[in-house]
Amino acid sequence: MRKSVITTAVAAALLLGACSDKPAASANEAKNAVATQTAAKAEATNVLLSKSPLQDQAPQFNLIHTADYAPAFEQGIKAHDAEIAAIVNNKQAASFDNTILAMETSGELLTRVSRTFFNLAGLISDDDFQKTEADLAPKLSAHRDNIYLDPTLFARVEAVYQQKSSLNAEDQRLVEYYYEQFVRAGAKLSAEDKAKMRDFNAELATLATDFSQNSLKSFKDDVIVVTDKAQLAGLSDSEIATLAAAAKAAGKEGYLITLVNTTRQPVLSSLSNRELRQKVWEISAHRAVATNGPLIVKMAQIRAKKANLLGFDTWASYAVADQMAKTPAAVYEILDDLAPKALARAKVEAADIQAEIKKAGGDFELQPWDWAYYADKVRKEKYDLDESSIKPYFEFNTVLQDGLFFAMHKLYGISLKPRTDLPVWNPDVLAFEVFDKDNSSIGLFYLDPYAREGKGGGAWMDEFVTQSGLLGTKPVVYNALNIPKPADGPTLMTFDEVTTMFHEMGHAVHGLFSQVKYPSVAGTSTARDFVEFPSQVNEDWNIDPAVIANYAKHYKTGEPIPKALLDKILASNKFGQGFDTVEYLSAALLDMEWHSISADTQISDVEKFEHQVLAKHGLDFAPIPPRYKSSYFSHAFSGGYSAGYYAYLWTEVFAADAFAYMGEHGGLKADNGDKFRKEVLSKGNSEDLMQDYIHFTGKKPTTDALLKRRGLVD
Repeated sequence: MRKSVITTAVAAALLLGACSDKPAASANEAKNAVATQTAAKAEATNVLLSKSPLQDQAPQFNLIHTADYAPAFEQGIKAHDAEIAAIVNNKQAASFDNTILAMETSGELLTRVSRTFFNLAGLISDDDFQKTEADLAPKLSAHRDNIYLDPTLFARVEAVYQQKSSLNAEDQRLVEYYYEQFVRAGAKLSAEDKAKMRDFNAELATLATDFSQNSLKSFKDDVIVVTDKAQLAGLSDSEIATLAAAAKAAGKEGYLITLVNTTRQPVLSSLSNRELRQKVWEISAHRAVATNGPLIVKMAQIRAKKANLLGFDTWASYAVADQMAKTPAAVYEILDDLAPKALARAKVEAADIQAEIKKAGGDFELQPWDWAYYADKVRKEKYDLDESSIKPYFEFNTVLQDGLFFAMHKLYGISLKPRTDLPVWNPDVLAFEVFDKDNSSIGLFYLDPYAREGKGGGAWMDEFVTQSGLLGTKPVVYNALNIPKPADGPTLMTFDEVTTMFHEMGHAVHGLFSQVKYPSVAGTSTARDFVEFPSQVNEDWNIDPAVIANYAKHYKTGEPIPKALLDKILASNKFGQGFDTVEYLSAALLDMEWHSISADTQISDVEKFEHQVLAKHGLDFAPIPPRYKSSYFSHAFSGGYSAGYYAYLWTEVFAADAFAYMGEHGGLKADNGDKFRKEVLSKGNSEDLMQDYIHFTGKKPTTDALLKRRGLVD
């Protein structure tokens, strides 16, 4: 472990502020002395400047103030600059230890501060967070460029890369990782082109931050206030009470409907008032167009220019070159192959829904805001099933403890025990310590279940601390969900929310089970079109007979879900897969096409561009819009998935194939869990990812299981 320079910096500041006994020579000097003392005191109480004393270096959330971040980032960047300069100025010949390993162990403070800040920026953002983030974006971009565009540093990396054959496999993997990072950042460019790259990166950093903050703002501003309770017909008393509580909390009269981050909105499946459904859908579908529309075009153009500078025709070509797909052609092939099958199934579903509309006395053509409402009626008729009969069997705590944690124990032998002594960033957050089958501690896991203002939409996993054998760190990971918090009483979940909980836990165990030496290739730091694979495998355990029998119990009586109802849920699980698949494919194709434009492409109408893309691929089907329209497509424009949203489908091929393999070998049993953990979850990106998969199943995956999983073939 390298010695921290932060302690010395803090001590020096304290000395300057507290040890002078000379009289002040002037008012300015006195003022400066007070300012110095104040700054020194702030540094002394800034817990970000040193490792957390809590178990596994879990952040001290209760002691961190927003004002702490800017000075901590400043010191982190300064310390990292000094460490990189020492590598660059080393007079000894470049070696793995003095170059690659030295970089891998540098930036400890900056990493700690960045992980804490950027994770919390998506969980508890406010105006101060957003201002800090906007200020930081260009500085961090410049800092990264200073490293990856330094010709002397790259020369050292390249020298080690050319001699990598003398290293062991894990060290070679790290060398390859750094070399590729430098090359893809522009290390081989001319000085003139490096200057252009810096400008592009700085502008993109600012645009991405603006996009993200506009999206967060839309969650606050793009809401629907209902003053007439009668318009909420179809919602349960509990759901109406929740909307009333949301309105009160926001200082509004009536009932407040807030949006989730996807185009479709859960409330649409219940509202019988068609006018209100249309209003909710239109606000959802057209949000942030005015603010984010122009940013999207700029970002796509600048990314295209970056790609051209690096020798690629398009940003999509650049983005997938280091992924498993390798080329945009491979991505389009799998998306376009699935599109007609999905649309055919969706049109069958649409015909059923149109018939239901007619049966109910409607004389209108099916529109996007009608789909969920009437699909629920079709589902009820086909399977005698409705959401209100399901939710009482999916109470949050029971699903968590007797479903998710039960499955993880059966499969991997782990147990999760509450840690109420650890500070959290919101009172609703749950903290757990994770223990292995031998009762040794693996790491820490946090669960942030509820939607709230200042929290990003959707669901995700990330890390506060990454596992590393080199640094001796254990993983500290979290899952974020966006379940509506009830005004009172138990949290009753939809089946989709249960599935999402299992999905995100798949990411969590990927981070928790990492057994890798180097943090840069540990945990979930894999290719985008591999990282969703473990999470999608984990989804399907929620319908394993032993698991669902253990958690699907009525929250009042404790009675297990009746077999007839469970059978209907499982049978109906395939209903709507045409819609789901078309919705997803449309978004994935939008992402690819935005990033396949040339740098001089002029786009004046974002929504017109969307229609052109969908028509090109045969998916411009009015009743089913993309899961994300461009103006709030955070994956593609601020979330690191540009030309990468296809990954969810790509990895689902792996997931369906792997789950089928486990089913053939006994299903939910320790042998399967141990093998999956050993061959996939523990490896991070320390080995070839396809070989990891082959080590698990013995072969490359096929799409057969995927088509069955999505109900697109019988």
